Amino acid sequence: LMRRETMTFFAGVMRANSPVTQLLNADYTYLNEKLASYYGIEGVRGDQFRKVSLKGTSRGGLLTHGSVLTVTSNPTRTSPVKRGKWILDNLLNTPPPPAPPNVPELEKEQLSGSLRERMEQHRENPACAACHQMMDPLGFALENFDAVGRWRDREAGHPVDASGELPDGTQFEGVEQLRALLAGKRRNDFVRCVAEKMLIYATGRGTEYYDQCAID
Repeated sequence: LMRRETMTFFAGVMRANSPVTQLLNADYTYLNEKLASYYGIEGVRGDQFRKVSLKGTSRGGLLTHGSVLTVTSNPTRTSPVKRGKWILDNLLNTPPPPAPPNVPELEKEQLSGSLRERMEQHRENPACAACHQMMDPLGFALENFDAVGRWRDREAGHPVDASGELPDGTQFEGVEQLRALLAGKRRNDFVRCVAEKMLIYATGRGTEYYDQCAID
């Protein structure tokens, strides 16, 4: 059902010839009764998917789809790193470099506290800090959604802190401000990312220097 929501939503944006930024900040989605109930949205009845307003909720756009939130989580918890990396890769086309070798996974380190506190301790390793400064703030903005896309206010007994700050000093709080940032200040980056990925899909190859004029 989560997959169908995302596919139907994307098709709706395309068929209506809506601005591509609707993928980020649309105040509607497509749900049936079962998925709406899972999200805690009332008033949807039946198995058929239909357009549902999200006004008055914290959801909107691809970033709050259960499909995206689930595939960017670990099996037992959320992953601000995976979620931040997904945004950099698929929305801004600025993928971070691969992790350095011999860096232990978060669960294997002797860390304590909330997930944010453990991530901050993990970032004390200089080899990790540079990339995590780009990824983690974006991922933490989605921390109000658990590993399978349901809303929450607390994580492991700690209040969720969904604030973030990018390396350039831009600050934001939660998914709504993150959406506004991506569709506003970073709009050109997002639009260019979509254009380049569509070109890759259409041609079946990566882009070359001589494709830049077409992307422009």
